Amino acid sequence: MNWTNNISTLENCLKLLSSRDRAGNETDSDSAFAQWKNRTVQARENRKTVYLIGNGASASMASHFATDLAKNGHVRTEVFTDLSLMTAVANDVSYESVFSEPLRWQMTEGDMLVAISSSGNSPNVLAGCEAAASLGGFVVTLSAMKPDNALRALGDLNFYVPAETYGAAETCHAAILHFWMDQML
Repeated sequence: MNWTNNISTLENCLKLLSSRDRAGNETDSDSAFAQWKNRTVQARENRKTVYLIGNGASASMASHFATDLAKNGHVRTEVFTDLSLMTAVANDVSYESVFSEPLRWQMTEGDMLVAISSSGNSPNVLAGCEAAASLGGFVVTLSAMKPDNALRALGDLNFYVPAETYGAAETCHAAILHFWMDQML
């Protein structure tokens, strides 16, 4: 693959962005982004928290966007990337619970969870989404790879890009997150 083909791959993945609700109904991307923005504005106005979770590069994105959203969008944010917290939960409960347990301790109705997973099948991210939904949180998911990944069915809003590599998935997810955050400015 050369650079021009890489750009084309990314462009195609972003053009094919799928937005679905919890029931699996497709919605146009502009409407989905408008709903996400409106829910984020509500969270800000009601002093609710936006939690962001992910593993690896997705964890880095969660941390990066939580910081930018707080700094630039004046939204309360939280990530669970503290090493002591993660290792304590992983050791004492399970690694699958590193997001769901802290969410159970802190999340309140009206908070939001943004879950990022390239594969859409990370057990700890899936558990986090299930916990957030059970606590009355508004759940937004970003996934890629296979169209039938488990994460794609767990959010109130589910964004999916048909990226086949981690690089393409992560680049597209960063573009989606930037677009969402730029709406808050």
